[in-house]
Amino acid sequence: MLPALAFASEGGHGGPHLDGALLSGMWVIPFACMLLSIAIFPLAAPHFWHHHFGKVAAFWGLAFLVPFTFQFGFELALYETIHTLFLEYIPFIILLFALFTVAGGVRLTGSLVGTPALNTGILLIGTLLASWMGTTGAAMLLIRPLLRANAHRKYKVHSVVFFIFLVANVGGSLTPLGDPPLFLGFLKGVSFFWTTVHMLAPMALVASILLAVFFAMDTYLFGKEGKPMPKGDAAGSGEKFGMEGKVNLILLGGVVAAVLMSGMWRPHVSFDLYHVPVELQNIARDVLLLVIAGLSLKLTDPESRRKNDFNWFPIIEVAKLFSGIFISMIPAIAILKAGEHGALSAVINMVSHEGTPVNPMYFWLTGALSSFLDNAPTYLVFFNTAGGDAVHLMNDMSQTLLAISAGAVFMGANTYIGNAPNFMVRSIAEDQGVKMPSFFGYMAWSGSILVPCFIIVTLVFF
Repeated sequence: MLPALAFASEGGHGGPHLDGALLSGMWVIPFACMLLSIAIFPLAAPHFWHHHFGKVAAFWGLAFLVPFTFQFGFELALYETIHTLFLEYIPFIILLFALFTVAGGVRLTGSLVGTPALNTGILLIGTLLASWMGTTGAAMLLIRPLLRANAHRKYKVHSVVFFIFLVANVGGSLTPLGDPPLFLGFLKGVSFFWTTVHMLAPMALVASILLAVFFAMDTYLFGKEGKPMPKGDAAGSGEKFGMEGKVNLILLGGVVAAVLMSGMWRPHVSFDLYHVPVELQNIARDVLLLVIAGLSLKLTDPESRRKNDFNWFPIIEVAKLFSGIFISMIPAIAILKAGEHGALSAVINMVSHEGTPVNPMYFWLTGALSSFLDNAPTYLVFFNTAGGDAVHLMNDMSQTLLAISAGAVFMGANTYIGNAPNFMVRSIAEDQGVKMPSFFGYMAWSGSILVPCFIIVTLVFF
């Protein structure tokens, strides 16, 4: 294939453009191997993985980039790399870094005892907060208090798993602030409170089922353990109940405001970086986020962070692994964006029958792809497949838009990489001594608990 064939469109910026219709499914192999490495190495070679996961991520990124450069040319490879790094990966990791730093400065003091009632309460509060401060913000704020409250418990893996289900995913259903796909829909013209009105019922249904199942499971396991109570340091060491680092709550609001600003402020100023337009509002957002993180570090007592079990390993692990994921995922996203002209055309064609949308398929296909790919571009692909007109979708195809929205948000919980905070929560939990399920082990949890919930959602709403 000649390299020129890859320049299918100028894309409005005069630079090269990767046409996913030119790519076979073979180009997805490095991405699949990246996922398999995350799934297998921690079990088969834990010592090697702990010390070399960054090198493994770099290897699979290069396993895509090197042959791609030979096949399509250096110019296109450089463009795709810069596009992915500066428009997707760097903003992604800066946001996670800011939330990780700021939320890590909030410490609840006193005795938090991980009883079924308290644990369920934390999950409920996190679920309610997620739509207003984002799933990542709510997850980073509450995962440490949950872990600390259950430090004396023998069985605590299930608490973290359900935390990922509820706080890191399902809870972000009600506003565009909750999850990136809904924010993209907002930018495309979906009204701010459309999701609040239409996603409330399915979100409440799934959340209620999950909270009830968790409470029953935690009650059983708590009793099996003999209803243990914390001792010594775990009991709070005489501290009064309260909160340290309250300034970080204000800074969390600043993070949300910075993200919202980048979506609503349109100065129409951009800077080209090798044909990649980097817009001023996004630069301003990222700078603000870094400033906010710096303020958090300066204004928070280091001793409070130490007592909060705060360290940098989880964000370093996520940064290294997701660099490989984002790079190796380039061809998968391009093929998906090619729609009926790409290698996934059979999948895209399943969402309509003789011109009529098949809403259950919109729900399941958006969700299935969002479980392994970035759910934001996946949402856009099916949003555009359904016509791309927000007003028409909200008024005349509301069930279709609901199916796309629910699939993208709910099913991000199916895998560790389905949504940004999932892997971060797992990393923090493991850093604090919780032996979390493997990649496939976690999918066994999601398959046995979440999939039945999604079947119920399909039967009730679609």
